[in-house]
Amino acid sequence: QVQLVESGGGLVQPGDSLRLSCAASGFTLDYYTIGWFRQAPGKEREGVSCISSRYGSTNYVDSVKGRFTISRDNAKNMVYLQMNSLKAEDTATYYCVGSPVLGCSGSFYYSYRDLEVWGQGTLVTVSS
Repeated sequence: QVQLVESGGGLVQPGDSLRLSCAASGFTLDYYTIGWFRQAPGKEREGVSCISSRYGSTNYVDSVKGRFTISRDNAKNMVYLQMNSLKAEDTATYYCVGSPVLGCSGSFYYSYRDLEVWGQGTLVTVSS
């Protein structure tokens, strides 16, 4: 069964850090561009970051640049999202998603037809 499973969410205070993990099973991440999306309550899902399969090039939306870092460990079939200096507006359910055909760029977040594998999400709550 091809799936992605996120973990690492939780309740933190503003300014804290969290690292989200995305584990792949049933397929090899090596050939997939992996991205992170998030959806806050009452809001539309939005792309956050992605990392390409071949060269590990990355992309971040402006709201997380300088605070979030995406990385991958193909040997472990894992992708990570290190989130620092968390803000209340980062509160959302975070999803990882994979595509075997897309590269990592701003268009990744809008190419839903080619976003083939989605995780079930992990909740991040930033609150004092």
